[in-house]
Amino acid sequence: MASACRTEVRPTAWHRIVWIFVSLILLATASSAAEEAEYPDQPAWFKQSFLDLREDVAEAKQAGKRVLLYFHQDGCPYCARLLRENFGNRRIAEKTRKHFDVIAINIWGDREVTDLQGRETTEKKFSAQLGVQYTPTLIFLDEQGRVVARLNGYYPPHKFEVVLDYVAGHMEKKQRLVDYYRSRDPQPASGKLHEEPFFLPHPLKLANRPKGRMLAVLFEQATCEPCDELHGDHFTRRDLVTALTNLDVAQVDVWSSEEVTTPAGQSLPASRWAKELGVRYTPSWVFFDDQGREVFRVDAWVRPFHLHGIIDYVATRGYLSQPNMQRFLQHRSEVLREKGFKVDLMK
Repeated sequence: MASACRTEVRPTAWHRIVWIFVSLILLATASSAAEEAEYPDQPAWFKQSFLDLREDVAEAKQAGKRVLLYFHQDGCPYCARLLRENFGNRRIAEKTRKHFDVIAINIWGDREVTDLQGRETTEKKFSAQLGVQYTPTLIFLDEQGRVVARLNGYYPPHKFEVVLDYVAGHMEKKQRLVDYYRSRDPQPASGKLHEEPFFLPHPLKLANRPKGRMLAVLFEQATCEPCDELHGDHFTRRDLVTALTNLDVAQVDVWSSEEVTTPAGQSLPASRWAKELGVRYTPSWVFFDDQGREVFRVDAWVRPFHLHGIIDYVATRGYLSQPNMQRFLQHRSEVLREKGFKVDLMK
């Protein structure tokens, strides 16, 4: 079932019961609220629209895309989850960016909107006209401005991605969304941070480390299918884990309020450090030298062979003599083949 923020509450005579109920909800969500102290910004790739939806649909069609209307409100924790867990997944973000122009509409906003019939209104009136009761609400439009799919409330990444594929693939011409979803049978992320024995202990004190020792900081979050794959596949490979022993490895939860002492000696919450570094996707690797300077980062999905090569690139300080990592990996592959090793880049 989707989760969402309701936009209106009607008072009843049972005020005491209501307030008890609300208090229980607040207690149950206290930890979640703490995590959202650093509220995510909307991605920079969202379309900066003048909110003439006729023009938006026409421009998207010309670019081979469709329009995705994102209805939100300030302080909505489920909107925050959409931004951090769904669009914080690089695969989902890139797929959305490729196939859709995403237009954000504040359900309480006063910006002028020209709807698909050419009528002038405001964000809040337009939201009411469409019966938006929850945030986030996402409405997918086709090339004529017709609604293809609508999500009332928050859908976790594994469900959300199926809807993206359905609309991006114009599958509404072939089957109903419910049937398409059933055929895909998406599986959720584990919803937990995985620990590894080679991670540095917490609280993290990453300054004044041993001279000559490089540092790899792995930024993750709990709801992250690529993070699950990293631990369930990459970190089960002995050669890759052996390569990691040449560096110090620290794990950071991008939404944690835990204090971290950064390689530069600054003390601040982990979430703020991730934001200051510009970490937008999980998992992301940021590598530092023994002076606390960032020397390389990986914020894309990579196979174990490439990750192993990147670890060697940093650990051997290959970046000092070869600034192009791809050339380093190409040379590494050639050397391995010459020595009789089979190199499969996708394994």
